Amino acid sequence: MDNMAPLHPIDSSIIPRFADVATFMRTPRVDIDVGLDIALVGIPYDMGSTNRAGPRHGPAQVREMSRLIRQVNPTTHVAPFRDCRVGDVGDVPINPLDPVGAIDSITNFFANIHRTGAATVACGGDHTVTLPIMRGIVKDGPVGCVHFDAHADTLDELLGSRINHATPFRRAVEEGIIDPKRTLQIGLRGTRYSDEDIQYGYDVGMRIITMDDFDELGRKGTIAEILRVVGDKPTYVTFDIDGLDPVYAPGTGAPEPGGLSMRDAQVILRGITGIDAIGGDMCEVSPPLDPSGHTALSGANLMFEILCLVGHARVQRQKARR
Repeated sequence: MDNMAPLHPIDSSIIPRFADVATFMRTPRVDIDVGLDIALVGIPYDMGSTNRAGPRHGPAQVREMSRLIRQVNPTTHVAPFRDCRVGDVGDVPINPLDPVGAIDSITNFFANIHRTGAATVACGGDHTVTLPIMRGIVKDGPVGCVHFDAHADTLDELLGSRINHATPFRRAVEEGIIDPKRTLQIGLRGTRYSDEDIQYGYDVGMRIITMDDFDELGRKGTIAEILRVVGDKPTYVTFDIDGLDPVYAPGTGAPEPGGLSMRDAQVILRGITGIDAIGGDMCEVSPPLDPSGHTALSGANLMFEILCLVGHARVQRQKARR
């Protein structure tokens, strides 16, 4: 809370990065109700994956690779651990034999965090999890959404299922969780099932920036579009790791060549510092597909960038209330 001292992550300049138990970015492992500003959460769920599975193991490997994260953003100078009480609250309890119940568990877990007043930055899991996360935390919606991905994830159904990693943003619009006119989808590319794969987003008013569009706009133009579309109202940020080119993230279920570079992602996320980011997630890291940990390292760094956005926004809100 405002009058409580920050929780300090382990200082890697004092205790070597390989030492002690892995948590997200070496933050303290805490309970939900300890007065956090921002809770870091793992979601070991991949029952929504439709081809190459494994993101249930994502939170564990991302925690391990996040040992390499330090404490200050080199471009924006945001220092989320100094400015906010940030802690790792562990993983959502998931029963892999009960996919429907697992979705409810995610929603309830995040609703419990929301009731404490903390924001969340999560690590999936497949991209299905963004829907129950937002069900749990968006109580005064709809909110804006900045969505990085190779795929639109707005199908009505896939393989007879309406809740999976190809459908969450359609469901979120239908349920009044996100405002499509304050939503951007960035990095879309790859072959499609049909001409209709991404049409829903256009039809409801999303600002879609395909990789072809990105080639024209560039980083500065994309940043300007994000700021224009989301404005100064509450916004959620979600990053599917396959939004990156597979060179930077081979360990994911649906890799698509020709994507964003890691540098593109860093510049864009840093360039939108100042949006009213209420929470975010990074999804679809599949450790079995990349034992080297390179994909998880990219994912950990993206989590840090999203944490900086959420932390900065929270500080600005606190200042505005004084």
